[in-house]
Amino acid sequence: MASSERIFVQAIRSYGARHGIDVDVRAGGWLIAMRRGAMRRFAFGYDIGLNSAIAHRLANDKSATAEALSILGVPCIPHHLFLNPKLGSNVVDAAWREAMLGLLLDNPQGVVVKPNEGTSGRSVFKVTTETELDRAAGEVFSMSTGLVISPYVEIENEVRVILLDDVPRVAYSKQRGSDWKHNLDAGAKPVLLEDGEVRAACAKLAIDAANAIGIAFVSIDVVHVDGEWRVLEINSGVMMEALGKLHPELAQATYDAALDRVFEEQREH
Repeated sequence: MASSERIFVQAIRSYGARHGIDVDVRAGGWLIAMRRGAMRRFAFGYDIGLNSAIAHRLANDKSATAEALSILGVPCIPHHLFLNPKLGSNVVDAAWREAMLGLLLDNPQGVVVKPNEGTSGRSVFKVTTETELDRAAGEVFSMSTGLVISPYVEIENEVRVILLDDVPRVAYSKQRGSDWKHNLDAGAKPVLLEDGEVRAACAKLAIDAANAIGIAFVSIDVVHVDGEWRVLEINSGVMMEALGKLHPELAQATYDAALDRVFEEQREH
């Protein structure tokens, strides 16, 4: 096993070795074919294939996630969608820039501009002026078909909950580094939550969010803002790279439980 491989790939290799499953890693680790006898399954990116196509698409779209949660009354951070004007006037409203400016004016403390689909905290900008807004929009539109704008909020705490079939397998807070963002790729550190009120509240909100979009294996980020927990985003691919370096046994056990479900489902069919 190459030590440079992602923890996700290492976990699948380990599971395969213990369960008689052939694991064929392709495309630099981004496509993994798993075979046991006549049974075949694929993992792609950080997705092991337990979630339906529609749940996966909703989770990977920040705007759609926020809309779906708000329809069902699950507290969340709003994400307003703007499509890339290069898509043409038949798709994009001519007043898109005025609408962006309106959101900035409505939020004097600033807004956050980021791609509509996840990028691990890259191309995420805090914006307080029109010039910054134009620069951020230009940057995001240069690499994305859509961006979302959220009100900038003072996040008192951010917690990630990893669920499998409504059971919280992992819950940890993201201890922010020097960056204002809580992204683990930006230097935040995962700190496991002990059982208690905070973990229970975060787990309940995460389960409500997962049920709202019908997703089975999922990583959900919740934030504490103005005394209330709200969903920030839902990730259909479950990434535990930073956590796995500190708690490899916990990451492995979580992927093992999910892979048990993958291969149990095959036995049933």
